[in-house]
Amino acid sequence: MHPLKKNKSVNIITLGCSKNLVDSEQLAGYLNSAGYDVRYDSGDFSDIAIVNTCGFIQDAKEESIDTILDFIRAKTENKVGKVIVMGCLSQRYAEELSKEIPEVDAFYGLDDIPRIARELFDDPKKTLIGERQISTPSHYAYLKIAEGCNRKCSFCAIPMIRGKHRSRPSDEIIREAEYLSNQGVKELILISQDLSFYGYDLNKRYQLPDLIRKLAEIEKLKWIRLQYLYPASFPFEILKITQENNKICKYIDIPIQHISDKILRSMRRGFSQKETIGLLNRIRKEVPEAAIRTTLITGYPGETESDFEALIEFIETFRFERLGAFTYSEEEGTQAAGLNDNIPQELKQERLERIMQLQETISLEKNQSLIGKKLNVLIDRFEGDFYVGRTQFDSPEVDNEVLIPRQNGMLETGRFYEVITTAAHPYDLTARLLT
Repeated sequence: MHPLKKNKSVNIITLGCSKNLVDSEQLAGYLNSAGYDVRYDSGDFSDIAIVNTCGFIQDAKEESIDTILDFIRAKTENKVGKVIVMGCLSQRYAEELSKEIPEVDAFYGLDDIPRIARELFDDPKKTLIGERQISTPSHYAYLKIAEGCNRKCSFCAIPMIRGKHRSRPSDEIIREAEYLSNQGVKELILISQDLSFYGYDLNKRYQLPDLIRKLAEIEKLKWIRLQYLYPASFPFEILKITQENNKICKYIDIPIQHISDKILRSMRRGFSQKETIGLLNRIRKEVPEAAIRTTLITGYPGETESDFEALIEFIETFRFERLGAFTYSEEEGTQAAGLNDNIPQELKQERLERIMQLQETISLEKNQSLIGKKLNVLIDRFEGDFYVGRTQFDSPEVDNEVLIPRQNGMLETGRFYEVITTAAHPYDLTARLLT
């Protein structure tokens, strides 16, 4: 690929998780520093389209392929100059993809961001830590504190794609957080495949609590949110910090996946039903206000009606504030791929729908209990006749939102307001501004 001139337009399309989003933002930082006109998910003409793919589950793979093909069509219609593919799918299947879709100009893996930059322009300026071009609203940003994963969950291909867990040094993380806060970020969302493991690979000690304390000292940051705390090796010290420090969102994102001991053993989760319930009860006791978010998998090989009913009973009993669920899909190369995937897709879907219908009822009841309560809300955007915000109990994109009618006054995105809840819906609240 020949170096291109400056000021050409680059359109970066990000698929998959927030970790991919950060990768795209880091690449954009390189390109922007060299004078490129970088856009995200733009429908306009661009000289270069870069598709950052996801390869986690089958649906994500299909979406990635479809998106690549869409841009290849745009290329044949002269709406796009070059098409570049990067990310998880490209990391795992670059050779196969290059044969199947030869119209793509280049395929890159997960660690190739500097290489992409070098091949797009001569002698790129070295990007300083944190100097990435965020694609989220300017008041919140994701901060990746580690890469990869050491867990051996039977259904997950992430360790094969992203490698072993690699923690970033805390001083590097703090510098990036300070940079982001100086750019106007008020909510910092810490992400990795496994926050619980942070620091252990550096000196055989779990260091997430220490990191959180340091981040909380950054004055301009108002909320610090933790996403994906693996239940094994759970950093219990985090609970005390969360309860005592108002900057730490009372939001615990902990993927349980299942509750049947038989399924948990087959999943290689390293955690039993008894330990799971004990952990969740301890969180409820030590941080009673916390919204607990979890993810579940149904239709895993060997999941019987009895296993599924135990999962339903668990959801009914524990009543999670936030819950997402997925049907099992086989991932080649994983331990579970060697099992007999004996549950029909129709039954998997029925079980998923039953889980989500139950959660919708639970979520509505919990939201109804908030009517008449005061809430502190961060405004994300204006949409139709409403301002749309979130509480500390809600992460962007995946959780509940608070709708404030426009007639309540002119509100600013990125600012906090105190509101009182006036109506409840399964996954949203309506509120009015307190004057």
